[in-house]
Amino acid sequence: MELVPFRDEEIAILRHSIEIAEDLISNYYRISTSEWKRYRYDIQSLKDLREEEITDAAFAQIHRYSTSPQQRLRGSEHGDFFKICLQDHVIRRAIQRDPHILLLPLTTYIITHELIHVVRFAKFLQRFDTTNAEQEAEEKRVHAITFTLLDNYQIRGMSDVLKAFRDCRTMETFLGSQG
Repeated sequence: MELVPFRDEEIAILRHSIEIAEDLISNYYRISTSEWKRYRYDIQSLKDLREEEITDAAFAQIHRYSTSPQQRLRGSEHGDFFKICLQDHVIRRAIQRDPHILLLPLTTYIITHELIHVVRFAKFLQRFDTTNAEQEAEEKRVHAITFTLLDNYQIRGMSDVLKAFRDCRTMETFLGSQG
């Protein structure tokens, strides 16, 4: 599969998806704008990923790092940093396979799903490192929350995405890393 990063117009759609997802999650978890700073994460697409952050098996990977190189932490602060690695080529393949699936609702679904994981990890509602059975149970919980948040959200094509991924249980992979 050819690894073609998103073009500028697709990145603009991706940014809009991030805004929607953060707003929905803020309301659901009652997170203020200033509180978002506690959730150390970044969302990057293919052009900004390292080789080990790329996969053909999922829409995204969440890598956990001990700290972000851009952040300076005080000694008492917890340093987990989550990097959501979007797999442009896998997302594009899904859109090409199912032409009725649009980029904005699909990326909104994916990012909402991934950010719910980040919030749940940061709030200690779920451990990052856990058994396969617990990861599967967590996926079901996160899918249910994602569907709840997006089911009544008015965005063209969202109902098609929700229908297409209703039974999907693996949206991403989790990988822990150091440094």
